[in-house]
Amino acid sequence: MLMKTFESRRSGWEHRPAAGWMGGVVLTLVCAIGCGPAGGPADETGELTTGEFGSTTQDVSIPNGLSLNGLSLNGLSLNGLSLNGLSLNGLSTSSFRTWFQADPAVRDEVMRYVVTCAVPAGQTRTFTDSNTNITYTWNGGLGLATSWAGGSAATTAELQVVSACMAAHANKFGIHVNLSLLGLDGAGNTIPYTSQELTDYGVKEGCFFGNLFDGSTGTFGANDGLTLTSSQSSPRVCALSGVPNSSQCVPMTYVGNCSTYCTRDSTNTYYTSCTYNGVTYRPITTRMKAADIYSCGDGTCQATEKCGTGNTPSSCAADCHACP
Repeated sequence: MLMKTFESRRSGWEHRPAAGWMGGVVLTLVCAIGCGPAGGPADETGELTTGEFGSTTQDVSIPNGLSLNGLSLNGLSLNGLSLNGLSLNGLSTSSFRTWFQADPAVRDEVMRYVVTCAVPAGQTRTFTDSNTNITYTWNGGLGLATSWAGGSAATTAELQVVSACMAAHANKFGIHVNLSLLGLDGAGNTIPYTSQELTDYGVKEGCFFGNLFDGSTGTFGANDGLTLTSSQSSPRVCALSGVPNSSQCVPMTYVGNCSTYCTRDSTNTYYTSCTYNGVTYRPITTRMKAADIYSCGDGTCQATEKCGTGNTPSSCAADCHACP
């Protein structure tokens, strides 16, 4: 099993021929004993807090975050990839080819994150578009759905946790934001983490859940207790309370507080399930660094702040000065 932190960022898509291309996911393997997660020093004990020793840990850095448009899978349903398995055989079906060729730019981005979330590190999935003869290669990373990745029909839990993982990766702004991702994988195993990871990513951000593969549910984001003040902002708007316009995260639906819908694990570290509109989902819990919460008046005009005459992100005179 793998511990990881990841970057959530939205930017332009790109595709390249297979030759010389390793995809949009940069994977760095680090040892669990004597090494800490990216962004911080080694844990004093070097022990996984889940009690599992000798496992490898993994830092996953994704330079091109999933755009909100990527959360609209538009036809990748149980009749397609999720039924046939996320294997090379699944990618060779006519239903997948038809879906991908309808919008290769967006579907390439979507598949990067499907494979990153579902498939273990060290594995790739490759698809050649017969219309253009372009080969796309997507790297595995988190291994949250190993049965599905192995070619079996996806379980509901696997579809849910991959959907939650993709929602957690989505970002409205084109800004790198390092996050800690916690929870249970599709088989019900804890995603390992270290005590140093929880320290480095000390702000409880939110929870994400839903199902992108059933053709109707979509994804939901909720806040894990952090409320932004009127002078604060963050590129992570889709799970933070105090955001003035939750519709900016469409098609993801902001539903309020995680505690209203979700159940925590026995250590009070992450959520094990979330129930919304009578349906229970397997969620992903996220944590962030305090440095990624910006304040009007801190002397830096952030991407989430604008010029003006006030002290709010939309009109921040102290950081962005008066508008010309």
